Amino acid sequence: MHSSDIDNWIENLAQQLSRQLQEEGRDDPLMVGIHTGGVWVAERLRQQMELSSPLGTMDISFYRDDFSRIGMNPQVRPSELPLSVDGRTVILVDDVLYTGRTIRAALKELFDYGRPGRVMLAVLIDRGARELPIQADCVGVQLDLSPSQQVKLCGPEPLRLETNRKD
Repeated sequence: MHSSDIDNWIENLAQQLSRQLQEEGRDDPLMVGIHTGGVWVAERLRQQMELSSPLGTMDISFYRDDFSRIGMNPQVRPSELPLSVDGRTVILVDDVLYTGRTIRAALKELFDYGRPGRVMLAVLIDRGARELPIQADCVGVQLDLSPSQQVKLCGPEPLRLETNRKD
């Protein structure tokens, strides 16, 4: 995959989000990127969509249900939501949607900040194979990968994808 492919997927995602926000009559959403890849995607989406609200960032490390199995992330960052989420449309952005566990953790943390009026999920890559019933509202690209393959967004400049096999 080339960075131009990723740029096209982000543009596709921005168009889908803009269309859906317009159809639902929602304006001034708060965009929140999940560290780290989701933040990189959210920064580009926010710029393309010309959103006026500042970007929020979220580190869901303490909310994961699998850290006892995979360990704690050694680079935990504070989450920063610059505006109240109460009653607001929140666009939650992540790079890769796979099992749904990252999104579950992000929703749990988001609701600790308040009660949004609507949460939209935007992901750059949906690779399927959910373990939880979570579905994105907007997707940049759908990739069919075997369970033994992994995909990771690397960046921030330039954004690129790495794929490899799990052992």
